[in-house]
Parts: sequence; C-alpha cells; structure tokens
Amino acid sequence: MTIADLSKIAGRAYPARRHTRNLVGGASPLQAENFCMGYVTLEPDGGQVPWHNQEQEEVYFIVEGTGEACLGQERTLLESGQACYIPPRVFHQLTNVGQRPLVLIYVYGPAGEVAHWRQELEGTLPRAGSQAPPLPAGARPQHTEASG
Repeated sequence: MTIADLSKIAGRAYPARRHTRNLVGGASPLQAENFCMGYVTLEPDGGQVPWHNQEQEEVYFIVEGTGEACLGQERTLLESGQACYIPPRVFHQLTNVGQRPLVLIYVYGPAGEVAHWRQELEGTLPRAGSQAPPLPAGARPQHTEASG
C-alpha cells in the first residue's frame, strides 16, 4: 500500500504567497488516473491562488480561514467548512482575506498538471482584463509577479 504522509511532503512555495503540497498526483507517491488532490496554505492578508483557468473541473474545500473566491464574474467569501465547485475553463481566484493562514484542499480531475503553477513561477500568468477576462468588481487584484 502506498501512503502519502502530509508531514513528509515538502511541497512548493509560490510567488502569490501560498504553499502547495500534492497528496495525489504531481510529486506525491500516490498517483491516480482520474483526479489530483492537494493541501494548500495561503498566507494571511493576501496569500492567493491567482486568477487562472484550466481544462479540469475542480473543488476547493476550506479547512480553516476565510477567503475571497472569484469565479467568472461572481465574488463571495468562503469560510471554514465550505466547498465550492469550479467548472472546467472558468477563470477563478482565491485570496486569503483573514489575518490567519487559510488552509484548503483541492481536488481536480482528470489528473494531470495544470499550467498556472508553471506560469506563476515564470511570471507568465495571463493578466486579468487584458490577456484574460477581468476580475469581478471589487475583487482583490491578481498576483502576477514571479519571485526572483
């Protein structure tokens, strides 16, 4: 039996102030054909999964914290214990609006890499309002800078 132990998965830090650890897929010892799953921590006051889309459908489950979720032209707050569905190809973003870390679990399928991870590291994420649809009115700005 193959086990993925969260305490032993180093994961990766991203420029938008988040840390992602793959539980199923990616660098995890667990692999599945039909889905990927991960554990993400967004830093307080602005840590983010930036505005992006992908071919896979996805679910975010908020384990702890409060975040501003943008999905297409909708904007709402998500809190601990809530989940939201993200349809394929729809632009979305999640920003920690609290003073504590926001922890979430994502699940997407089918399995495979999503481009926004590489794009964020390279500083090539499509920019909201010019290369991608605009963010919903009042949304926190998209983080687009690569760390250097």
